[in-house]
Amino acid sequence: MFAIKAEVTDPRAWTFEFHEQKTMYGGKRISAGDSIFIFASENEGGSGLAAVGTVISASATPRKLGVAR
Repeated sequence: MFAIKAEVTDPRAWTFEFHEQKTMYGGKRISAGDSIFIFASENEGGSGLAAVGTVISASATPRKLGVAR
C-alpha cells in the first residue's frame, strides 16, 4: 500500500490523474496494481484522506533542480 499527497480538485471523481504529488512511505516504487491512499493536504485547505483505490499506471517525474536531497 502507498500514500501520496496531491491537489484533489474533485474528490468525487471516478479516476484521478496527478502530474505533481509528494510520495510518502516508499512511494517511488509505486506501480500499476498497487493499493493507494490519496491525501489532500489539510495545511493547504484539503480535507485529509480524499480517496482509496488501485493504481492504474505510474511513471517517474523529473527531479526539481536546486532542491537539496
